[in-house]
Amino acid sequence: MTAPSLPVARTTTESAPTRTSGTNAVGTPHARVEGRAKVTGEARYAGDIPFAELAHGWLVLSTVARGRIRSIDTGPVLAMSGVLSVLHHENAPRLTPGVGLMGPDPSTLLLQDDRVPYRGWPVALVVAETSEQARAAAEALVVTYDEEPHDVVFAADHPGAYTPEASGLVQEDVERGDVEAELAASAAVVDEEYTTPEEYHNAMEPHAAMARWENGRLEVVDSNQGSNAVAQLLAALFSLDAASVRVRSEHVGGAFGSKGFGAHLILAVMAATVLDRPVRVVLTRRQVFSFVGFRPATAQRVRLGADADGRLRALEHEAISLSSTLHQFVESSTRHSRALYGADALRIRTKVVPLDVPAPSFMRAPGWAPGSFAVESAMDELAEKTGKDPIRLRVRNEPAVAPASGLPFSSRNVIACYEEGARRFGWADRDPRPGTRRDGRWSLGVGMAASAHSAGVAPATASITAEADGTFTVRIAAADIGTGARTALTQIAADALAVSQEAVRMKIADSDFGPAFLAGGSMGTTSWAWAITEAAVALSKKLALGDPIPAEGVTAKADTTELVGGRDQRESLGFGAQFAEVAVDVTTGEVRVRRMLGIFAVGRVVNPVTARSQLIGGMTWGLSMALHEEGIRDTASGGLANGDLAGYHFAANADVPAIEADWVDDPDTYNPSGIKGLGEIGIVGGAAAIANAVWHATGVRQRHLPIRLDRVLTAGTATH
Repeated sequence: MTAPSLPVARTTTESAPTRTSGTNAVGTPHARVEGRAKVTGEARYAGDIPFAELAHGWLVLSTVARGRIRSIDTGPVLAMSGVLSVLHHENAPRLTPGVGLMGPDPSTLLLQDDRVPYRGWPVALVVAETSEQARAAAEALVVTYDEEPHDVVFAADHPGAYTPEASGLVQEDVERGDVEAELAASAAVVDEEYTTPEEYHNAMEPHAAMARWENGRLEVVDSNQGSNAVAQLLAALFSLDAASVRVRSEHVGGAFGSKGFGAHLILAVMAATVLDRPVRVVLTRRQVFSFVGFRPATAQRVRLGADADGRLRALEHEAISLSSTLHQFVESSTRHSRALYGADALRIRTKVVPLDVPAPSFMRAPGWAPGSFAVESAMDELAEKTGKDPIRLRVRNEPAVAPASGLPFSSRNVIACYEEGARRFGWADRDPRPGTRRDGRWSLGVGMAASAHSAGVAPATASITAEADGTFTVRIAAADIGTGARTALTQIAADALAVSQEAVRMKIADSDFGPAFLAGGSMGTTSWAWAITEAAVALSKKLALGDPIPAEGVTAKADTTELVGGRDQRESLGFGAQFAEVAVDVTTGEVRVRRMLGIFAVGRVVNPVTARSQLIGGMTWGLSMALHEEGIRDTASGGLANGDLAGYHFAANADVPAIEADWVDDPDTYNPSGIKGLGEIGIVGGAAAIANAVWHATGVRQRHLPIRLDRVLTAGTATH
């Protein structure tokens, strides 16, 4: 067969067009390419795939918050029906310290010693022929401990609070200008503390992993956010050559930051190594609350000083978050104040408090979500004090460059979001006085907040094969964690190849496809799209000669490492504006969100269907964050008092009103695709918009999340 016609190849030094020639698939609605497989059950997840001679592992978790294991009585358990092995610190394979995204990670060194750093730490793995046998044996295993005093109480004034060292994921503190002098000279000052609680990922699909050895090679089927990253970490932990590890994760039923690298996976590999047969470990819902990460509690002090006209003279934001004595994690809540508003003087500080709790981790819009609640609430309070409209106040303080870094923005169209959102929400009809609108027993209010999220790009590799039948196979170690990435990449590839989407076969989530950034940080689709586009360019050069395509096809590869590293320095961010209307029952304290609207500037939107779904999902989570989600830690035991789906409440269908999400044009040439990740920005600002609406309905500020009935009633209302 002759080579199909492809666009003329461009060199990587040429400026990329905002839209490649071809089918114009990008920007048009398209159903998920794997949608039918998912709704019919054809799609198989990590816990579904059958394997011959599969054994099952069940985790045993510590029941003390700090101490040492004195003994593990394995004899009676090993005598139980079907039990194959009990792995613990005295017999488990030895591990080499692994390095995660945040540096050396002690939380990966499982079953290596008798130390217990928190309640819920894995102390053993029971492996049996069936899952039921493994569970029964795990529940029968007797472990005794030498318990030590523990500390699980988070507070802003905790004596152990410290400033973490700056790193690739921890930004340096900022001090510019004289904050105290500017505050003293300000006509209006806001000085308040805002708090957010522990919050937990609850993906629909439980964490699951299968490990086996095949012909001297470790094969893993996992539910994760980046197969290549997981393969690299496993190779390091088990002292293996990277080429001897293969990780696949074709379908993932949600992740939200919790499926980077899990204890269940490490223990499955250990068990497969010891038993020389496939072993699968699946977490229970309660176990998911124990050690796959969570959003840590924060306490944030925001001080704003402004002239009478609302211009900011000073902005101070100090954010303190919970961390673990086992492994440091920093919730960088000051990201929001670094990006949104200009001020003559700026002071931004971050601290952490290490406690005897599991290590927190990335959770949808880490840092941005809690930080936006504090800063956007404070801006609303400043609007009240200066008598300015909240939107006009924000426009008044638009920065020319990024406030903290001083770098130019790749694009910044947030004012268009304010204007379009205000028009569609009916903001002009808002009476600025709180507590003036009633609907029977309900007091009504509206509020708004700005949204922002980083929109970077990372290196990736991709290959495309022109098949003899006229189709194209794309291979890239991307991950579709429910966002629709597989579909978006199919559209991008179709345009880059100038063929129909039906002619593209997208293969993802296999570490054998080469390095690629994981699905996180709102960087996935942007990074993968660049690599796929470059591979299409390379393929067009090969096919330009017009030679027949052999049976094995013609393949071209691309690696964007040098391209990404050679970009000009810019602050690449997505922006938005969120609006909410609430009704508050001033007798019971009940808060009901009646409608939400979000308008976003997120670069080039690949698929309006999946993009809108992601934005609405994020906004729904913002509502849940505002009114419901709260992990409650029991100080006596060190564990969660509500560590299950019965006690940890998040927004259900009855809690969620009609939510509308849309976007404005936001041309961005910072990367060739023009795409800005939008999987996380939807949650940013949502909680603040609702809290500001509650103030407008009642005249009383809610500075602590969630906005529970008792907090509304305790504070009282101006309209009672």
